[in-house]
Amino acid sequence: MPGDGENKAVWKDDSHPARPQISISEPILRWALTRSGHGVEDLQHTLPKLSKWLKGEVRPTLPEVETLSKVTSTPLGFFFLPEPPNEQLSIPHFRSLGNQQPDQQPSPNLIETIQLMERRQDWMREYLREQGSKPLSFVRSTHPKDKPESVANEIRRTLGLTDTWAAELPNWTKALQMLRTKIEEAGILVVVNGVVGNNTHRKLDVTEFRGFVLVDEYAPLVFVNNADGKAAQMFTLAHELAHIWFGKSAVFDLKELRPANDTIETASNRVAAEFLVPAKQLQEYWHSIKRQPEPFLVIAQHFKVSELVAAYRTLNLGLIKNDEFNTFYYNYEHEIRDNSKNADGGGDFYANQNMRVGHRFAMAVIRATREGRLLYRDAYNLTGLYGITFEKYAKSLGMGGSK
Repeated sequence: MPGDGENKAVWKDDSHPARPQISISEPILRWALTRSGHGVEDLQHTLPKLSKWLKGEVRPTLPEVETLSKVTSTPLGFFFLPEPPNEQLSIPHFRSLGNQQPDQQPSPNLIETIQLMERRQDWMREYLREQGSKPLSFVRSTHPKDKPESVANEIRRTLGLTDTWAAELPNWTKALQMLRTKIEEAGILVVVNGVVGNNTHRKLDVTEFRGFVLVDEYAPLVFVNNADGKAAQMFTLAHELAHIWFGKSAVFDLKELRPANDTIETASNRVAAEFLVPAKQLQEYWHSIKRQPEPFLVIAQHFKVSELVAAYRTLNLGLIKNDEFNTFYYNYEHEIRDNSKNADGGGDFYANQNMRVGHRFAMAVIRATREGRLLYRDAYNLTGLYGITFEKYAKSLGMGGSK
């Protein structure tokens, strides 16, 4: 017979006499629900006894706990703890001023996404070292006190971009594609995804975070939340690049483009704005378009940024007054201006993997498996692609023919 310990299985003579029941503390149950963002009502269909578990009237069976673990995205072992664990992200989570809540816990979707990206980065770092690669010289190469124009110029030089690169492209999509390509060519891993791995039922919340960056001298990684619009993603990418140059890993939400009260966050915003919308160019351009009905839209289309970035930049440069910006922002919040939303998961599955896995990372993993230096089991876990799906993706990259 099992012992009387709080978290040990106990036997109960009911309609399933051979099925053990599990004692779970009420704080753990409520924590799991709060952490997942689900209420009791949300899970009544899947777990009809949930309210009784919370009241201590009945105990769940092991299969029911496994279901609870799945629907709340909570590791199974956590349900056997007496008290909820204090989950912490491995990197700082900078929230915009006015967008902070006391004791706000990161969502399981964010936690698991960062953990997955860290595993990829760890593998890539060791792979590059084995290949004899040298550390990237631009990582931690600047200081937050450096002039934004100087840092932005250094980033453009490293990526091989001119200060007119975006204006020369036809639309946001092309500009975003080009920027991602240039970033990867510089040695930075780029991941753009709006769900956890390939699970379209677990969507990432753009109000929680727009992106994050994991700084590393061999394999820096930037992650962009694809739930955001393409024009908004441009600013997130530029902000993340600045973090790499400053050498600071972080998660950020950038609500209303307002950085958190942090020196590097503020400096990264300034660099991102200068990188995307150079002050000299905008000041010259402003004179010819400032009297147009929608000048911020014209700027946005020219520089391939969102209208919010355009308005924010003109305010920063003193081209408009606070009242004008506030009027624009009120209207911006009440209208859908950015029609470049990308419904994650649409389109060609294998093409999407170049964003979700990252082209540079995928090529390294596939090459290592072909050369016998990485087990296919490990390659599947790193990419989230298994069996024939992995092989078809490899073939789409011109890496067909497993050995």
